[in-house]
Amino acid sequence: MLLVLTITGCQGPFPQSTFEPVTSFGESASQLFWMIFWFAVVVFVLVEGALLFAIIRYRARPDGPEPKQIHGHTALEIAWTLAPAWIVALIAVPAIEAIWEEAAPAAEGALVIQVTGHQWWWEYRYPEYGVITANELHLPVGRPVELQMTSADVIHSWWLPRFGGKRDLMAGRTNRLVFTPDSVGEFTGQCAEFCGVSHANMRMRATVTTQGEFDSWVASQTAEPTPLDSLTDLQRRGHELFMTARQPASNSCLACHAISGRSFGVLGPNLTHVGARSTLAGGLIPNDAENLASWLRDPSAIKPGTDMLKGDGSAVGMPTVGLTEDEITALAAYLQSLR
Repeated sequence: MLLVLTITGCQGPFPQSTFEPVTSFGESASQLFWMIFWFAVVVFVLVEGALLFAIIRYRARPDGPEPKQIHGHTALEIAWTLAPAWIVALIAVPAIEAIWEEAAPAAEGALVIQVTGHQWWWEYRYPEYGVITANELHLPVGRPVELQMTSADVIHSWWLPRFGGKRDLMAGRTNRLVFTPDSVGEFTGQCAEFCGVSHANMRMRATVTTQGEFDSWVASQTAEPTPLDSLTDLQRRGHELFMTARQPASNSCLACHAISGRSFGVLGPNLTHVGARSTLAGGLIPNDAENLASWLRDPSAIKPGTDMLKGDGSAVGMPTVGLTEDEITALAAYLQSLR
């Protein structure tokens, strides 16, 4: 059984493997790891080989004479002192170079993205373009990127394994992560610092595309949300529900969520183009009308501990006005129209 489990664990492909880097930083860290790994293999083979030789060659024999008693061997002692020092020096130089390279400022023209960790979702702001989105990071291949990272509450840790490295996000402090994506594709990661009951549900997704595809994505994100006069009757009903001030205000969609030009909430994810995202609830479920309705009906069933209220308005100590199934359907249809 142990062998079967071991073999299963070695099967690929590995969507979150640090050994398949797709950024300059990830490649640098991978090269450093493998250099240190092979040095360790050489040391292991030499030390264990010498140990086995001594065990076999100088093992006690019932009829053997007592071995010659010696004390110290100057040349051997010098050798096993200098050899580790030499190996450490060979490792230290490239390690320090990698640290300096990673800590260097981003290249001129780098794409700056402000990352904020929330319980339990990621907020991404692109100051250069005026784009605000959540959980799904979009990057152009070949362009340097600088992530400026902080937290809105507890400590989080942004980790996308194939990008290399991870960074802690702490309130009141901004950490940086600089890299250049060198491969197009979709890559996944998650929070790597325990941050509460839904820590395991705090996922992320990064999409690296060509510059042209990235420019098209930016254009779609900076466009106004779907015009109201193009909505269906059901979607228009959902818009009215979204914009209705309910009592208490904490049960109003617009109290927490922003839609460009329509509402200005800041507590929850920006929903201006939520219909264009591939996932919901921090990457937990596919973005479709059925899953969106399930989320509106009872978000805590999907992501325990979430601050968003149930569709029926229930929350401990908070008497609120709930939503009917028809209203949930209309809201889901409206949010799906925001592309």
